[in-house]
Amino acid sequence: MTDDAARRVFQVVDSFDPDEFVRLLAEDATLVFGNAAPMAGREAVAAGLREFYATIGGLRHRIVRSWQVGADVIAETEVTYRRLDGGESAVVAVSIWRTRDDGLITDYRIFVDLAPLYGA
Repeated sequence: MTDDAARRVFQVVDSFDPDEFVRLLAEDATLVFGNAAPMAGREAVAAGLREFYATIGGLRHRIVRSWQVGADVIAETEVTYRRLDGGESAVVAVSIWRTRDDGLITDYRIFVDLAPLYGA
């Protein structure tokens, strides 16, 4: 997976469309967001993203740097979240995902502190 492919993943994430995002995933993929319980399977991931997206007005990622080690991609990003009140919060995040030979993601993990997004 190249930097272009990492950009493509974040472009899909930033589209704010859970159904589009899960097309990047294998049927039995898992996604773990921070310290939340893992979501397993496309339907669970789409439902989890819909729940999260209902709490924000939008988001956009800027890739700071990314690495590929075998089937694993690691991306450090700056994520700007649009709050429901119209304000914005920018946080640093690291996403790690594993792809299989056909390019579908089997495991996706997001490490981020969202306290600034939901804080007073």
